[in-house]
Amino acid sequence: MAHVVVLGAGLGGTIMAYEMKDQLRSGDTLTVITRDPKYHFVPSNPWIAVGWRKPDDIEVDLAPVLAKKGIAFKPVAATKLEPENNRIELADGSSVDYDYLINATGPDLAFDEIEGMGPEAFTQSVCHVSHAVKAGEAFEEFCKNPGPIIVGAVQGASCFGPAYEFLFILETELRRRKIRDRVPMTFVTAEPYIGHLGLDGVGDTKGLLESEMRSKHIKWITSARVKKAEAGKMTVEEIADDGSVKATKELPFGYAMMLPAFRGVAPMRGIEGLSNPRGFTLIDKFQRNPKYPNIFAVGVCVAIPPTGPTPVPCGVPKTGFMIESMVTATAQNIGLLLRGEQPRHQATWNAVCLADFGDSGVAFVAQPQIPPRNVNWSSSGKWVHGAKIGFEKYFLRKIRKGTSETFYEKLALDVLGIGKLKETVEGN
Repeated sequence: MAHVVVLGAGLGGTIMAYEMKDQLRSGDTLTVITRDPKYHFVPSNPWIAVGWRKPDDIEVDLAPVLAKKGIAFKPVAATKLEPENNRIELADGSSVDYDYLINATGPDLAFDEIEGMGPEAFTQSVCHVSHAVKAGEAFEEFCKNPGPIIVGAVQGASCFGPAYEFLFILETELRRRKIRDRVPMTFVTAEPYIGHLGLDGVGDTKGLLESEMRSKHIKWITSARVKKAEAGKMTVEEIADDGSVKATKELPFGYAMMLPAFRGVAPMRGIEGLSNPRGFTLIDKFQRNPKYPNIFAVGVCVAIPPTGPTPVPCGVPKTGFMIESMVTATAQNIGLLLRGEQPRHQATWNAVCLADFGDSGVAFVAQPQIPPRNVNWSSSGKWVHGAKIGFEKYFLRKIRKGTSETFYEKLALDVLGIGKLKETVEGN
């Protein structure tokens, strides 16, 4: 019988465990290894940073949920992967052997690559719930003595949506506190244009987001390379199309939130044939590593090349539904392997995104997420804010119940023509 291990228990890892459990044979076992004993709904972190949510509102204690489903759980950080020996070493000195490993670790946050970046230095983050709590405390202090705000994403970042969300959520909260008139706001991003999102745009995200910024008196700097952050000051270079420095600016701030570049987690980095130079896991069309075919990967930890050259490096985001499609393909492919068959399922990598702006928002559908696309649609309106709240409640309910996809979700997606698996010809 086989032992399947899921490494990581964020959005991808938790749903991965639920779907993988349904694919096991009698006698197969499943273990989830993660450093965090609780699941946190990361898309709600910007709300925590302005006091609209508390950590308890968006977290789920995984131990009882996984136990109820018969899934072993080890809330201990992994320290080393030995793919030749099919073994993972853990921080408590123990090790776990596996027959199949699914990497769902998410990213390591590379704050150290730019001087002065991160919650331990001069800028805030909403990448983790603990960061969002600290960002919220800093925001409360800022509101006592308002000044300039900088929000954005640095060079090499591959997650731009939360930066836009937090920018507009902050703007909404500042208006509610009646201090917006005292706060100049600037968006600083590695993207070549507003609304690029690491995807070369989706529908008219460029026009929609630029319009929102103009109407809310927010300035922006694109193709920006952040040199360093100091107390109250950020040094930013504007990069021309030929790679030269067009201008260098010193931007004052009383509060700053910059999304960092991502890289693979330490245990996965530096393993030839498994990871790329940034530590992201290499996969084939079946989510499987070519060198170590018993290792699969889903989510942010997957290596995906950029959509095209940009003056400043921009990574490709891995959005929620795209990750869920990776999960479904991986679970079904390992299910086939367990039964002596070959993998044949491919994820669609479709994207369905709701970006909340506090009292409105932008939604987009990209099929597939990476262009060229069959569907390339975006829209904005107050309805997006309500939809994001509804999705938060629905998704947390799924996690608490140990369910990957409800009948109603599948029905709605089928009606919209949004699938998780490609329709492929046998053998392709």
